[in-house]
Amino acid sequence: QVQLAESGGGSVRPGGSLRLSCAASGRTFSEYVVAWFRQVPGKEREYVAIIRRNGGTFYLDSVKGRFTISRDNAKYAVYLDMTSLQFEDAAVYYCAAGRSGTPLADDYVFWGQGTQVTVAS
Repeated sequence: QVQLAESGGGSVRPGGSLRLSCAASGRTFSEYVVAWFRQVPGKEREYVAIIRRNGGTFYLDSVKGRFTISRDNAKYAVYLDMTSLQFEDAAVYYCAAGRSGTPLADDYVFWGQGTQVTVAS
């Protein structure tokens, strides 16, 4: 019902900034909670940020104050603005849509293909 596609990944230096975009299709997009997750090979996928239908947001503790999630329902898009990037932020980033608004990956139904973020000096 909803299809998602991430873009904007790339390589940045420590302390740099990057904006990730999630383009959605489906007229019901505005009804979903949208989240950003990230995953490093060999590690569990973790949530990074969540934005609810009403605009309320939640963040992983380690990214608070550095990352900002936003959505533009009219453009069927969700963004993740990342600043002060650190080596630990390097991962494949995914956007996901669901109904419950929890930090659990299993609670999200629709997923994008992922976009790679690399942090290197």
